[in-house]
Amino acid sequence: MQLNMKKLIILALVTCALGCKQKDQKAEAGEAKKEPVMETLPKDWVTLFDGTSFDGWHEYLAQGVSEHWKLEDGAMVFYPPAERHGKSFNLVTDKEYTNFVLSLEWKVSEASNSGIFWGVFEDAKYGQPYETGPEIQVLDNIAHPDAKAGTTHQAGALYDMIAPSKEVVKPVGQWNLCIITIDHERNIGSVRLNGQNIVEFPVHGEEWDAMVAKSKFADWEGFGKYQTGKIGLQDHGDVVAYRNIKIKEL
Repeated sequence: MQLNMKKLIILALVTCALGCKQKDQKAEAGEAKKEPVMETLPKDWVTLFDGTSFDGWHEYLAQGVSEHWKLEDGAMVFYPPAERHGKSFNLVTDKEYTNFVLSLEWKVSEASNSGIFWGVFEDAKYGQPYETGPEIQVLDNIAHPDAKAGTTHQAGALYDMIAPSKEVVKPVGQWNLCIITIDHERNIGSVRLNGQNIVEFPVHGEEWDAMVAKSKFADWEGFGKYQTGKIGLQDHGDVVAYRNIKIKEL
């Protein structure tokens, strides 16, 4: 009688342990399925780049996207050509935007430089996107010489105008989450990098004009003049990658 009771207790314990293990495995599988993906964006967000194609983008003053931009592991990666023959390969959106929140991730290689533009007016009179579009800097702060030119040239800065309030950029080879807000209705611009608010600025008016007047863009005819324009990603001659690009219009 005692032996049978012991067997029953042991059997019950084994059954309980197996049941708990199966529950844990199911829970882990459920958690894995809950990882956020681009397809589950809220309705007011629109995917600009889903990692599978360059739909919605083209190279500035050109048609389509050249072989210098590759699709790799869900990212768009720029590999600068050895010979340019006077050409640049900046990307811009097909669509124009005015008030928005832009979210994307970027990653640089060692000593790399790039940038994120908005308000780009695509016209042959302007040879580059930066001639009209203000830039949020993308940079290797350690090895690229532009970082030594001043804090307004470092990663996350409103280039040559507003420096980041703190340095939160991740090391070369790691992804940085950048959220840029441009709101002409409230006259507010901001940059949030890796979860930290680092830059705020007006986007038009007297304060904006004063910032431009003190920058390298002071005498540039079209710089910052277009409230509605395209979003751009810069070819600065270095390897750079972007992914998970989405936008919410305000």
